[in-house]
Amino acid sequence: MTPFYCVANATMKALLILLTSWRVEGKENVPKQGSLIVVANHLNLIDPPLLGASVPRKINFMAKQELFHPTPGACFVRAYGAFPVRRGELDREALRRALEVLKSGGVVGMFPEGKRSLNNQLLPIQPGTAFVAVRSGAPILPVGISGSEQVKNIGFILYRPHITVTIGRPFSLSYSKDKPLRSQLPGLSDIISEHIAELLPSSYKKPASSQNNSGSSHGD
Repeated sequence: MTPFYCVANATMKALLILLTSWRVEGKENVPKQGSLIVVANHLNLIDPPLLGASVPRKINFMAKQELFHPTPGACFVRAYGAFPVRRGELDREALRRALEVLKSGGVVGMFPEGKRSLNNQLLPIQPGTAFVAVRSGAPILPVGISGSEQVKNIGFILYRPHITVTIGRPFSLSYSKDKPLRSQLPGLSDIISEHIAELLPSSYKKPASSQNNSGSSHGD
């Protein structure tokens, strides 16, 4: 881990302990070494640093390109180890970067719904995560986040919201080499969705058909 990543994580942990009731379950499920794809549902802008503070591996997050526009915040995002992905299209450069990180034994973090859920319910999974997992052969570590949506404005500090990060067991995707991979991605994405859903409270699992679901495997 880089010094900045360590400091950022330590700061995030301190804030979570001080301002929220934060609990992490399943840390023993995180492989100590080797390539890994961390996938989680997405409720709030704090989810990336929340995952970074909860998972004991350095995570290289795939984040929407807009976060890298020239702003003070962009410096933080880059220093944290994130890399950009263009939403709503097949971003070959982002996929190449993810595969490079995994080939080197690193960890890639993805929010495979493609955007934050507006009603806390798990959205359909975009195909980018399944594509990266199949091409890299890396195991997938599912994570369920609940409660982070309560961190709104400054008022949340008055009631210390309960935030739970539940880490599941790693799993791998298998596919048929006799069929085009593209045609298998929806089914493989459903498998990823099922693993995340198992880690969430029942109120987060209802299909969110009323929400528009466009974009790639990243957060916003």
